[in-house]
Amino acid sequence: MTATAPAAGATVRKSSPGAARGPRRRTGRLRRVGLPYLLLLPALLLELLVHLVPMVIGIVMSFKELTQFYIRDWSTAPWAGLDNYSVSVDFAAPVGQALLHSFLVTVAFTVLSVGLCWLIGTAAAVFMQDTFRGRGLLRALFLVPYALPVYAAVITWVFMFQHDNGLVNHVLHDQLGLTDKPSFWLIGDNGFVALLTVSVWKGWPFAFLIVMAGLQNIPRELYEAAALDGAGMVQQLRRITLPSLRPVNQVLVLVLFLWTFNDFNTPYVLFGKSAPEAADLISVHIYQASFVTWNFGAGSAMSVLLLLFLLVVTGVHLALTSHGRRTAQ
Repeated sequence: MTATAPAAGATVRKSSPGAARGPRRRTGRLRRVGLPYLLLLPALLLELLVHLVPMVIGIVMSFKELTQFYIRDWSTAPWAGLDNYSVSVDFAAPVGQALLHSFLVTVAFTVLSVGLCWLIGTAAAVFMQDTFRGRGLLRALFLVPYALPVYAAVITWVFMFQHDNGLVNHVLHDQLGLTDKPSFWLIGDNGFVALLTVSVWKGWPFAFLIVMAGLQNIPRELYEAAALDGAGMVQQLRRITLPSLRPVNQVLVLVLFLWTFNDFNTPYVLFGKSAPEAADLISVHIYQASFVTWNFGAGSAMSVLLLLFLLVVTGVHLALTSHGRRTAQ
C-alpha cells in the first residue's frame, strides 16, 4: 500500500476545542436568556385573552350604535362614530348630567374612602409596632375584613343595615339613643354613609398590611436617637415615620384610588341594580347604562372615558412622584 502525501503548499487545519465550544456556549447563553421569557409566555397570553382583547372589543363597541336589536350579532350594528361620546359628555342633556353627577359622587366617595383607609391603617400599623401581649391575635383580627370574600362581607352589612331588625339601628337607636327613630341606611342620602362605611371597613386592613411592612424597614436606631434628643411621639411620627414611608404611601394611595374608583362589587351587593342617587357610583351607573337600558354603545363609551380618566390620573401621579424623588436626590 502506498501512502499519498499531501500536496505541496496545502495547509492541514486542525479543529481546536475552543472553536467547538463556541457555538455551544452561545446556544447555552441564548437558552438562559430566553428561558424567563418562555416561562412568562403563558401568563402574557392569558393576560392578552382576559384583559386586552375585551378592552379592544369594548373600544370598538363604543363607536357603534349597539342596542338590544343588534345584541345577537353586534358586528352588524351600524357605526355611530363619536355620537356615543358626545352624548355622554353633553352635560346639558339628561344622560350627560347623570354621568357627571355619578362621577362627582364617585370622586367624593373615593377621596373619603382612601383617606380614611390610609389614616386608620397607618394608625393601626404604628400602634402595632410596640410589643405587648396578644399582638399577634390582634393583627390576625385586623386582617379578617380583607380576608373575607366580598360577597360574604357585604351581605353581612346588608343585614346589619336593615331598618327594623338591623344591628346598626339597634345600637344607635335602641341602645345609645343617638337617633330619634330607626334610619333607612340603604335608601336616600344615608346610602352614601352606608357605602362609605362598608368600603372603609373592607379596605383599611390592606393599608394596615402595607404600612406595617414598610415600618419594618425603618431602623430602630433612628427612634432611639430621637428619643435621646427629646423628641416625642408626634415629632418622631412627623420627622421619621412619615418621611420614611413616603415611597410606600405613594404606591399605596395609587392602588387604593384605582381599586376604590373602579369598585363595582361593593355597591352592587349592597344596593342591587338600582343604587340610591346619593351613592350612584360610576361603575354601577355604567352597568345600568349597558345592561338595564340595553345601550351597550353608550355604556362602552362611558367605560372608555373612565379608562382615559384613570390613565391620566395615574400618569400625573407617577410624574409627580418621580419628580419628587429626583428633587429629593
